[in-house]
Amino acid sequence: MLLHLPDVLTPDQVAQCRQALDAADWTDGRETVGAQGAKVKRNLQLPDASPLRAQLGQLVLAALARHPLYHAAVLPLRTLTPRFNRYEGGGHYGFHVDGAVMALPDAGQLRSDVSCTLFLSDPDSYDGGELIVSDTYGEHEVKLPAGDAIVYPSSSLHRVQPVTRGARLASFFWVQSLVRDDGQRRLLFELDNSIQQLTATGADAAAVLQLTGVYHNLLRRWSET
Repeated sequence: MLLHLPDVLTPDQVAQCRQALDAADWTDGRETVGAQGAKVKRNLQLPDASPLRAQLGQLVLAALARHPLYHAAVLPLRTLTPRFNRYEGGGHYGFHVDGAVMALPDAGQLRSDVSCTLFLSDPDSYDGGELIVSDTYGEHEVKLPAGDAIVYPSSSLHRVQPVTRGARLASFFWVQSLVRDDGQRRLLFELDNSIQQLTATGADAAAVLQLTGVYHNLLRRWSET
């Protein structure tokens, strides 16, 4: 499921991130990928051990926790601390698939079910830099306002177009969901949305309660902990 999450960060929070990142020390983005990814990746990235990465990552995760769509769509179980990257001067990332299993700081592991990119640059401030996500319905081009995010299945082929003017700053991370299957997550998200809309319009309470029971019983059946 490809889903746009508007207004994850406020303008003030975006400005805070931008100010900190503009003064940051960046490293070659190829340091965090394998040999195959390094062949098509040309960008800059905050070092994994950077205290700024931890600080801004917590800001991003706290904002997502408050967002009305994020939990319903992603059903997060484990989340990798957000990373931050910078594309400029022709920087790009060719078609690739994200790694299936990633190491966590506590020596545990995370299965990447959902990928997320949070845009931190105003789209008019740079040319190129579109995130292209390929699925069975074709290629989807994503270039969102600063503070907005996109979530999509980590199994999707995706790439970032070359940035030919300005700089594209973004945060990105991966989530292991309670529900591994993307189709099942989509059904649960649509059912949850329907329950919320029916509740808001004063639908029959008994029917809403029954649908709520269906939602939780499906989540109980499909979830992994």
